[in-house]
Amino acid sequence: MQMISIVVPCYNEEQTLSCLFERLDQAAQSWDMDYEVICVDDGSSDGTFELLKRQRAVNPRWKCIALARNFGHQTAVSAGLLHCSGAAVAVLDADLQDPPEELHRFIAKWREGFEVVYAVRQKRKENVFKRLCYWAFYRLMARIVPFDLPLDSGDFCLMDRRVVAVLNSMPERQRFVRGLRAWAGFRQIGIPYERQARVAGTSKYSMTKLFKLAWDGIFSFSAMPLRLASYIGLTVSLLSLLGIVFTLAQRIFSTWFARVGLAPVPGFATIVISILFLGGVQLVCLGIVGEYIGRIYDEVKRRPHWTIRKCEGLTEQTLQ
Repeated sequence: MQMISIVVPCYNEEQTLSCLFERLDQAAQSWDMDYEVICVDDGSSDGTFELLKRQRAVNPRWKCIALARNFGHQTAVSAGLLHCSGAAVAVLDADLQDPPEELHRFIAKWREGFEVVYAVRQKRKENVFKRLCYWAFYRLMARIVPFDLPLDSGDFCLMDRRVVAVLNSMPERQRFVRGLRAWAGFRQIGIPYERQARVAGTSKYSMTKLFKLAWDGIFSFSAMPLRLASYIGLTVSLLSLLGIVFTLAQRIFSTWFARVGLAPVPGFATIVISILFLGGVQLVCLGIVGEYIGRIYDEVKRRPHWTIRKCEGLTEQTLQ
């Protein structure tokens, strides 16, 4: 019988785990597949790992990894993908906003021959500002990346073993799993679903972390910010050239400009404004270049993606 692996990143989720254990084991009865659940404790400070170990004692299908510190959601997902062994691999958040009861639909599409089955969020329980940010981000990303990026699709998905092998072979440290999944190609299909509210507790993804994730996605998959810096430079240069022509015309045809109310006015205001404007543009462009250089610096150090404190039911592995 084929086996499916479920990767579940966890960070301070002790309030939701009992419900996760019950609902996932119950949903698995409809899959007609053996299964393993790989929970990655991303440096939790509560009793998350103790609960995971207790669940493993009850059901050996549950396996767990404790990272040595909090490395971030995307790194935790990557750690789980590296340790899984199923013919198909699903990614599921521990807060149950992505219901495990939907996975049978993903498995059915995988059996039809699709190698990536991703969830498309139809409704969200977040506030209006968050929903607007998500909406804008996905549409911006879709326009600037050189491949098809599904709109409104998160990490909730099922992937064939071949796709997971491709993702595991990618060495970059700034992980944006849904972008890597789309970049890999293969036969992909989306399944609409309604994203649920958290079962308990509060979201660990603050707005700062969400913006960092969006930042990683943009800078990891597109050179558009560099091109944008070039476009800004060209635009400013054109405006400066037009300003020079206008100033010369003012000096040469001063009488005519005076009649229409545009007589040249002595002073340094224009010069100061121009210098500040050009200086700001230069700093913005330098910041964009610096962001890419910083990422190159982070990549060439070749540090491990994560460090593992303890494994239960798994052999420790780390991407280099």
